[in-house]
Amino acid sequence: MELPVTFQDVQEAAERLRGVAHRTPVMTSRTLNALCGNEVFLKCENFQRMGAFKFRGAYNALSRLSPEQKRRGVVAFSSGNHAQAVALSGRLLGIPTVIVMPHDVPEVKREATRGYGAEVILYDPAETDREALTQKLVEERGLVLIPPYDHPHVIAGQGTAAKELFEEVGELDYLFVPCGGGGLLSGSLLSAQALSPSCEVYGVEPEAGDDGVRSFETGALQRVENPQTIADGARTPSLGKLTFALIKALATGMLTASDEELIRTMRFLWERLKVVVEPTGVLGLAPLFHKRLGIEGKRVGVILSGGNVDLPRACELFRGLERER
Repeated sequence: MELPVTFQDVQEAAERLRGVAHRTPVMTSRTLNALCGNEVFLKCENFQRMGAFKFRGAYNALSRLSPEQKRRGVVAFSSGNHAQAVALSGRLLGIPTVIVMPHDVPEVKREATRGYGAEVILYDPAETDREALTQKLVEERGLVLIPPYDHPHVIAGQGTAAKELFEEVGELDYLFVPCGGGGLLSGSLLSAQALSPSCEVYGVEPEAGDDGVRSFETGALQRVENPQTIADGARTPSLGKLTFALIKALATGMLTASDEELIRTMRFLWERLKVVVEPTGVLGLAPLFHKRLGIEGKRVGVILSGGNVDLPRACELFRGLERER
């Protein structure tokens, strides 16, 4: 089967990102290993520029635009991390950026996007279709659309995180990757296929946004409308056409994690490893941390996808756990 994106594309993206993106650390913890019963390697994309893996795909996509496209500028729609990634990449490359964001996006993400120099246009998800609004801006201003995940250059850029992980720790038995629209998972699958062929790769979604699980199980693209979950970076309506094709062809399976599992996993990382990760960022670790998988004794990789957390909201979530005790 001919895939829409290849590991060669990931390798080319890695060259474009060399010296621009951070080569993020891989962390280990004896405490985490003991709790999970595995040797666990955490790829900490919360330490990436702008705080998430999204910078990799956005910079790769923007850097490949023609001079005329760069002059006209770009537009993106995002609940936060892709917004910041496009805004920062645009600033670094001298490209004007316009970002369409829901009005209830965490303030930390909205203000960071403006801080990187983007024009931010807010909308109400209950009243406005973000893709229609974005397309209107493309037509009226001549902007170039940079999708958050369903784009070959975005997927290739995201795949460089797993590429670095395998290069640093060698082959793995399992890899768990957060999944919203599937860009990070798709790119990770390409890197795993090339660098650790026997590795079983799973995407992990929020329980309320299980469209990817249903898509994988049925073989047909499924949707979910505005899923209510604390994993705000994974509130996507569906996988993309490109990402679904790659996931269907290469993934071992898809899993979900409940909001409660995300909070407990996030709190462990904050308290014991001193690592600040957002709820979406711990999707990959949550099923492993709660020992739902029955894979003890294995070498396991997990991508922590981002750390752009709303601190007051995180404190509320942690206080909720205290009240339950």
